[in-house]
Amino acid sequence: MKAEYLNPFIHATRNVLETMAQVKVTAQKPHLKEGDATFGDVTGIIGMASDQVEGSMMISFTGPCILQIVAKMLMEEPQAKINDEIVDAVGELTNMICGGAKAELAKLGLSFNLATPTMITGKGVEIHYRSDVPILVIPFQTDCGQFVLEANMADK
Repeated sequence: MKAEYLNPFIHATRNVLETMAQVKVTAQKPHLKEGDATFGDVTGIIGMASDQVEGSMMISFTGPCILQIVAKMLMEEPQAKINDEIVDAVGELTNMICGGAKAELAKLGLSFNLATPTMITGKGVEIHYRSDVPILVIPFQTDCGQFVLEANMADK
């Protein structure tokens, strides 16, 4: 994945969570993903395609982290467990983050079509990507806990 494709995802993630949930987000050192298992308890995946580039973005939250983030978004007490409302919120966050990255990538001349997000619950669920392009993992730290964003973008 080209370096110029990475920053739009970091900026969009920070912007969406700081705006929607008033959560300070700090990106950690990116690394290549090993294996196919999801990081967290709730994961949103969205496909992206342009005439030149295709790939996907995945965001995966630990249970305690997403329960706190959604509570802050809705300005209410945290839910006791992951439920449909939490899963729907991860879907919305996935859409907003990918949409923000799409807007920044457009400045590089890339016009993407986005798929509808797919939501997965459960830790360690195996996800098999279509592409053999390495998957870049960007860990994020918040005062609510950790989550990761994964992206794989490749030239067609």
